[in-house]
Amino acid sequence: MTGMQDAAQGTVKRAAQRNGGDLVIETLTALGAKTVFGIPGQHALGLFDALSRSTLQFISSRVENNSAFAADGYSRATDEVGVLFLSTGPGALTSLAGLQEAYATGVPMVVIASQIPLDGLGARRKGMLHQLDDQKASAANVTKFQQTVHHASGIPSAIQDAWARAVTVPMGPVWVEVPQDVLLAPVMVPPVQDALAEAYDHPPRVELIREAVRWLSEAKRPVIVAGGGVRRAKAQAQLLDAARTLQAPVLCTPGGNGAFPWEHELSLQSWVEDRYVSEVLEDADVLVVIGSSLGEVSSNYFTLAPRGRLIQIDAEPRVLESNTPALGIRADAGAALDFLNAQLHREGFTARADWHGRGPQEVVAETLGKVAARLDAQDLGLERRFMADIREAVPAAMQTFWDMTISAYWGWSCWDSREGQFHSAQGAGGLGFGFPAAIGGAIGLGERVLAVSGDGSAMYSIAELATAKQHEAPVTWLIVDDGGYGILREYMEGAFGKATATELARPDFVALARSFGIPAREVQPQDVGQALRESFAAQGPNVVVVKTLLKMFAPTHF
Repeated sequence: MTGMQDAAQGTVKRAAQRNGGDLVIETLTALGAKTVFGIPGQHALGLFDALSRSTLQFISSRVENNSAFAADGYSRATDEVGVLFLSTGPGALTSLAGLQEAYATGVPMVVIASQIPLDGLGARRKGMLHQLDDQKASAANVTKFQQTVHHASGIPSAIQDAWARAVTVPMGPVWVEVPQDVLLAPVMVPPVQDALAEAYDHPPRVELIREAVRWLSEAKRPVIVAGGGVRRAKAQAQLLDAARTLQAPVLCTPGGNGAFPWEHELSLQSWVEDRYVSEVLEDADVLVVIGSSLGEVSSNYFTLAPRGRLIQIDAEPRVLESNTPALGIRADAGAALDFLNAQLHREGFTARADWHGRGPQEVVAETLGKVAARLDAQDLGLERRFMADIREAVPAAMQTFWDMTISAYWGWSCWDSREGQFHSAQGAGGLGFGFPAAIGGAIGLGERVLAVSGDGSAMYSIAELATAKQHEAPVTWLIVDDGGYGILREYMEGAFGKATATELARPDFVALARSFGIPAREVQPQDVGQALRESFAAQGPNVVVVKTLLKMFAPTHF
């Protein structure tokens, strides 16, 4: 046999030799994964070598927490499970801020992290590169489930079980870690051909639904608060049915934005941070909260004090009655609304809404009028025009991703998502979500999306300009540059009369984007709409910068 024949035979043998990394890739593919986000690492090389033999698309970010945001954005935009590959130690730890957002918001993700070799596990200080005492313990606060796989044969079942947990309500990220030597070791396990991961059902208990219907049958002033759980359950039609049947005004939380038609005659829209809206909720004799914890923002910073009875429906049992005594119903929002509507129709429910002699539609119109008048009394012309111009420029079906910035805080209350979806980082409230999440969303959808950041939050994810360019992601990134952490500046000036450590040196964002080969421009606030429309018509990523100082509307919770 010649040397060339020897080499060829060796190549065939190497190609035929499967390892633990192949089992990971095969299982994910069998479960329906199409795209993976992450960054390669030394302990994960076996995983990435196997990836090269697969049909999975890999999106390489530049910082691990941005990889997590991208997988999060992909999942939100496509309703698929986001998949994230992490290296050991520093790489795994860097992802945690991004995972906290997914965990807080209920976004299904499967995280595959590498680990040090088996011989180093158990908190022994062997001095291995990237070694942690207990890596998965670091993820325990930001994931639903954590597991270390010690043998290659256990990989398919571990990932399959983790996937099922990720998509079971309350949905969220799950963590599976595989040691370096397990990923690299040859396996006798045959190729994974199929894998099944079904969500566990969480229907409501019948007696609780019946009790809720009994309360509602006696109600004259029912109101519904719809949270992110309604959106995640795709229960918009069921919510509309319930609102019509009950003749109940509906308020959407920031996470629930889009769960109910914005212009409907029963829609209080999303003005959660408004005292006039809070008063309507407080005056309700039965307040139905679906898919929301009624947390800090949604309760107008815990000033909401319902005088009537409260029904709270949520898939997360820890949410129930966490802020207000309630008839707690642990269930997926969609399943609960199905049961509730069926019971209402079965009993021939007839609404008898009476708001002190007025109808609910009149109350909604009057309340929104009061909200508008309150804003009219403040010097907010720039801000309201700016948000309106963005809204009119964005196509009705386009998905938008918002960082923690003043524009997003306005968006929580005033943004009509129309046929698209409004995504923000209000679950955990960390900076840097908008742009990388939009990259993930754009790649998953295969269509253009909008990201909105401030100059401070933009710097958290500025490296992802390289990712956007490398993958030609159709993202338009709007950076509103006010020279610092604008909302913190406003908070501090309001509380202390001066701001400290909020002013920032920042780059020339236009020049920086262009250095990556990405088209960019700076425009005046009044020109933002036209600039966005032109950017939306382009190919690949682009950047629009607006230098302006936006203010928030006056708070009503003091």
